[in-house]
Formats: sequence, C-alpha cells, structure tokens
Amino acid sequence: MRIPVNEPVITAAAKTYVNEALETGWISSSGPFIGKFEEEFAKFLGVKHAMTASSGTTALHLALLALGIKEGDDVIVPAFTMIASVDAILYTGASPLFVDAEPETFNIDVTKIEAQITQRTKAIMPVHLYGHSADMDPILALAKKHKIAVVEDAAEAHGALYKRRKCGAMGTINCFSFYGNKIVTTGEGGMVVTDDDALAKRVRTLKDLAHAPGRRFWHEEVGYNYRMTNLQAACGLGQLEHVHDFLETKEWMAQAYAKGLGGIRGLRLPITKAYAENVHWMYAVVVEDGCTLSRDELCKRLAEHGIDSRPFFFSAPSMPFLSHFAQGESFPVAEDLSRRGFYLPSGLALTQDQLDAVCRAVHSILDDAA
Repeated sequence: MRIPVNEPVITAAAKTYVNEALETGWISSSGPFIGKFEEEFAKFLGVKHAMTASSGTTALHLALLALGIKEGDDVIVPAFTMIASVDAILYTGASPLFVDAEPETFNIDVTKIEAQITQRTKAIMPVHLYGHSADMDPILALAKKHKIAVVEDAAEAHGALYKRRKCGAMGTINCFSFYGNKIVTTGEGGMVVTDDDALAKRVRTLKDLAHAPGRRFWHEEVGYNYRMTNLQAACGLGQLEHVHDFLETKEWMAQAYAKGLGGIRGLRLPITKAYAENVHWMYAVVVEDGCTLSRDELCKRLAEHGIDSRPFFFSAPSMPFLSHFAQGESFPVAEDLSRRGFYLPSGLALTQDQLDAVCRAVHSILDDAA
C-alpha cells in the first residue's frame, strides 16, 4: 500500500460539529461556528483578534490590503517560500523584494534584509518554513527602526514557538492557512490575526465585499468575497480542540525519523535552533554532496517503493513571471535548497509501521546505490 506524503486526521469533534452545521442548515458564511473558531484560535495564539478567510493566500492579501499596501510599494519576502506569499503581494499591485534564505532553517536570512529596504518598503513578510520559526527579533527591530509593518506568514507553523512566543503572534498582522495538509485543517481556509483594532475592523470589512457600515448592499470601495463557510469553521473548531495532540504527534514523528535516518552520509536532517520550538509541519531533508544519489533520483526510487515525497519549492525569483523583480540578483541558498531538498511522509495519520518502512527504504536505496 502506498504511503502518502500527507494524510490528515479528522477528529470526532470535527465530524460532530460539521454534522451539526449540516443539520441546522448553517452551511454558508454565516453561522455560529465561524465566531467560535475565531475566538478559540485567538485564545490559542494569545492575540486580540482572529478573522477567518477562504484560504491562507486570501488571508495574506487581506492583511496587506488592511495595511494600505498598494501599487508603488515594496514588500520584503523570502526568495525561498511557497508562491502564495509572493502572489498576495502582487495582488495589491506592490512589488516583492527578495531576500535569500539561510541554509540551516531555510528561513529568510535576517542579515540580508536591511540592504533591501527602500523608501518604498512598507512591510517585511517573514515565512516560518516547514514548522521552524524565522529569527524574529532582528526582523522586529528592523521594522521598528524603519517604521514598517511585519506580516508573519505562519501557514506552516501552527503552534511553533520563537523564544516562547507563538509564531503568528509577533508581527503587526499575521496569517495562517488551514489547507488539508496543515496541522489544523478546514480543507481550505485561512485566518488573519492581529492585536490592532483598526486593522481587524478593516479586514472584516474587506473580506465581506466591503458593505458600508449600517447600509448593506451599499459599497464605497472594492471588496472581496474571502469568507470562510460555517461548515469549514465547524471542522476547524473540532480540529483545534486537538491541536496539542497533533503537536505531540509531530514531535514523535520528528524524533522517530531522526533515530531511523540518523547517520546516513550526505542526508542532512532538520535542525532546531535554540530560539525555536519546531513543530515539523513536514519532515524536510536535504541531499548533500556526500549522498550516493541526487534528490530527484532518490525521490524517484522512493516512489518505486510506494513512498510519496515532495521536492522543496522552486525559488520564487526563478519563476519566469517574477524574474524581473530580482533585478539581476542571485539567491544561491534558495536555489541550492530548491535543487536538493525534499520532504518525507509527514501527515498526522502516519503510523509507526509506515515511518519504519520509509526509513528502511531510504537506507536500502542509498545502500544499493553505494
């Protein structure tokens, strides 16, 4: 039987709440589970406001819009990230300014950010990749120094910590994804979070077609239909109730992989910096020069053993429609990670037997190739 790269666990509570939403007829973007999910997610993070959205990408778009980011502005973003981070910037008409990754955690290299800041720069968007936090204190200090906003993309980092602070609770306005492979899932969906009352009010207006206050169906600006449904929120609430169980599963998975794959020459396993608590959204490894196979050949042979894997993202500046934003700069770490990195089956439904089978296959494939 094939071992998928991700298989979610849908809790009994989520199924109960979804059935309740179906039975009561509250299936669209109104209904009690939306408010409950927002309230409980805000409590989980320790923030004042949480606003549901239709996806992590639309959550990022809403956050940038709420900040007033528009054509002519710049937003600093990692060169190594999922394309949604960059797309959300482009939706506003602003331009992405790329910063290379650092090789150990794959996150934005904080030592290279300030050189990219211009008079047009309005925000920095750190992305907490694969469950490990970016180094936030230098980012927050730079933002304060230059009077610009910080928008955390915490799509992959539910529950991750930076110096005991939750990822997605440190910036000006921050975003999460609840896609099917995320630690907390609603199938599709997202959340915008902030402590700023004015930004929260702006997000709530923009995501619901910008109805004028007290005058429904009167619109004085462009709005967006970025609402989450009550069905999705019901699922999310039921999942969130078990988030600490899910985080324990991710920790078990990481420790078991580290034990099963430790010592393989040329295979670099994930690290966790002293400042971070890594939630290992995906178990991400890098094939180095000492390995007997390339990343692509190793993934191909794993597939022949019935084991799914996924390569790392391509670097964003390498995308044809984004290359002109790079302005001739190179991003060697991001490009190298894109060639060498991949992640192994990491879903919450992964069993001990499946994980052991993955480890045996990796050892066998690389031993045979030696």
